[in-house]
Amino acid sequence: MSAFAAPLNVGYVPALSMSQLYVMEGEGWSKKAGIEIKNTRFEEGPGIIEALQKGTVDVAYFGIGPAILASSRGVDIKVIASNIVEHISFVARGDLTLYMLRDPKSGIERFAAQKKRKPKIATLPKGSVPDTVLRYWLLKVAKLPESSLDIVPMGFDRVEQALLDGSVDGAAILDPITTLVLMKDKTAKIVLEGGDMMANQPGAVVAVRSEILRKKPDLVHKLLELHNRATEFLIREPSRAAVDVQKIIGEGPVTLAVIERALHAPHVKFVADPYRIIKSTQLMHDFQLEIGELAKPVQLKNLFELKFFNKLMGWRDSTPFAALEAPS
Repeated sequence: MSAFAAPLNVGYVPALSMSQLYVMEGEGWSKKAGIEIKNTRFEEGPGIIEALQKGTVDVAYFGIGPAILASSRGVDIKVIASNIVEHISFVARGDLTLYMLRDPKSGIERFAAQKKRKPKIATLPKGSVPDTVLRYWLLKVAKLPESSLDIVPMGFDRVEQALLDGSVDGAAILDPITTLVLMKDKTAKIVLEGGDMMANQPGAVVAVRSEILRKKPDLVHKLLELHNRATEFLIREPSRAAVDVQKIIGEGPVTLAVIERALHAPHVKFVADPYRIIKSTQLMHDFQLEIGELAKPVQLKNLFELKFFNKLMGWRDSTPFAALEAPS
């Protein structure tokens, strides 16, 4: 590492949706760019929110849900890029698969009626993207009461274990868990794709403390350039990128084969452009507010900082944020 490398404390959740971070490190790009990334792993978003608030983390690779939640609590952060879209799927296993394959809504109702219990569904804790997307689909798309499911919040690793040991009937979750379970459990199926649950659902993002944006803009530009480069690399070279990803999140049954299959999966859609997720982030924000997950409303023009991406793309900063589209 160069003596002149600029340190950057990065917090991340160990999901496939943070793969840009793993690639820029694995390929050695951050080192060559003069950035000393110091990674800290968190099992879920709330831990990163606390670290951002304390200033022990400068950059967060986490879900848009926790980013909105952090902003509503007064944590001064800005989202500068997207990572992925429509990544949360509903995976059913065991008997629930048969009930939900044809018609997920009626399948839930028939399962409850015939099994004399509600389907037990694992997801990440409240405020996370998986939990919010699950509740959105249940209430707004399927138009079922929240009580239709026994929703069990748990950490990322525990969701994987619960699905594989059969202690839950399904999960609203993301990769690499989705692909691992599909490979290990022949009864498991994706019964709802990400777009079925929430069209163009926003997923993971890159959020930076505003103090860092002000004091180290050149460093942020470098990071965003690497993030965008890594996004293109993941799309073009998924097999090669799998090696970088597996080094970071490959534990136990999460082998290189699992990561490689996940990166080739059609439901894995890497997108760096923050404009792509602004409208769907507004939708998610409004839903979080409706169900009482936010302390107060968040103005998206205060949550997103688009000038860094505009500069990267060679776009002018003159387009009003309300237009919700990329400048030409």
